[in-house]
Amino acid sequence: MQNFAGAPPIIARPETDSRQLIAADLRALITGIESSMRLIDAAMMEASALETGPARGDPAGSADIFVLDDVTPRYATASAALNACRAGLGHALRCLSDSGNPA
Repeated sequence: MQNFAGAPPIIARPETDSRQLIAADLRALITGIESSMRLIDAAMMEASALETGPARGDPAGSADIFVLDDVTPRYATASAALNACRAGLGHALRCLSDSGNPA
């Protein structure tokens, strides 16, 4: 949670300016969420590659192979939560755009 006790006072701005600032902030949040989702997807692909078994040339049943199956459900849950956040932020951005001026 943020602490605004030492924050400077918010300057009153015309409605159009504040709407544009809010829209820009929402877009930045959406971009950050999408970046996190790409990182999760890459990690899931890496975990999936580890689960496929030994690589060519490795003897079957090699003791050096570890399966990290317990990680994938957490990544999937995190990805679903981020997707829901992205949808909510997208909805907020559309609502802001529908208020008259394009965001």
